[in-house]
Amino acid sequence: MISSFSNRRRSLVLSALAAPLTLALPLSVQAAGITLLNVSYDVSREFYKDYNAVFAAHWKKTTGEDLTLNQSHGGSSRQAGSVIAGLAADVITMNQAIDIDILAERGGLVPADWARRLPNGSAPTTSVQIILVRKGNLKNIRDWSDLGKPGVSVIIPNPKVTGNGRATYLAAWGSAIKNGVSPDAAKALMARIFANVPVLDGGGRAATTTFAQRQLGDALVTFESEAPLIAREFGSGFEVIYPTRTLLAENPVSVVDKVVDKRGTRKQAEAYLQFLYSEAGQEVAAKHHLRPRHEKVMAKYAKVFPKVNTFTVDEVFGSWAKAQKDHFADGGSYDQIIANKR
Repeated sequence: MISSFSNRRRSLVLSALAAPLTLALPLSVQAAGITLLNVSYDVSREFYKDYNAVFAAHWKKTTGEDLTLNQSHGGSSRQAGSVIAGLAADVITMNQAIDIDILAERGGLVPADWARRLPNGSAPTTSVQIILVRKGNLKNIRDWSDLGKPGVSVIIPNPKVTGNGRATYLAAWGSAIKNGVSPDAAKALMARIFANVPVLDGGGRAATTTFAQRQLGDALVTFESEAPLIAREFGSGFEVIYPTRTLLAENPVSVVDKVVDKRGTRKQAEAYLQFLYSEAGQEVAAKHHLRPRHEKVMAKYAKVFPKVNTFTVDEVFGSWAKAQKDHFADGGSYDQIIANKR
């Protein structure tokens, strides 16, 4: 319950969760040994903190080698930009393929076919976009269209710089298309929704802070995995709403080839990503409410993950590259919507 946390402790917790974009979190301090840096999206930090501990123990047991694993988290596009600018990531773990594609396009840090190197398009886990409302759901928010109603305030991170925000935008637009409306009507819905957004945060965790700590908004749209963390830190004052249709958000990963080849860490980096597909790695993911792809683990956690009617970016928008060009590139649909809002 919220009452079990002092205001001071709660502020410290959320301040830490909304840490600067490229904060590196060391698993351990060691005088020698191999280090790896995982550059990731904003709301994955708790998962990778636990996963790193499991993988480091596995690596030590199987190879005898000490491994220090560091993390960096922030808005996904900004994180990808940091890697392009020189942040020496051994691996990049994102929530959308375009934030790894750009590493191939700008500087050749990864090969163009990076997604073919691991199963499921190099995405070991998935999530879905959900709507989190305050207890009682006084605005009767049940689906995407409700977020565009007059008098509703909704918190969504900025789609220009965050994978969470882009996933929300595409989930709402794609759901409208799947329901048979025209692209113009889908765009009009998005205009109504974003007219109800009071602040565009630069990351999914910052949006969580705005909604849960600052108490702004009637609803927060975020990844399914974020809802349990909010419940742990703020109590049971929220309800999870699963829209009738939502986007299947795949979480792709890649070794950053130019970095690992320069640092001599390819063997460790590749093993780090491959272990994400193992039963042990998938267990950690499931415990952090990321949907596992391992059938046995998914069956074990079936009650945790309700069945939802999902669609993919490729299915509705053609590809991530096309969605980026049509909606999020400069002058795209999102920019047009925001310009009209002003």
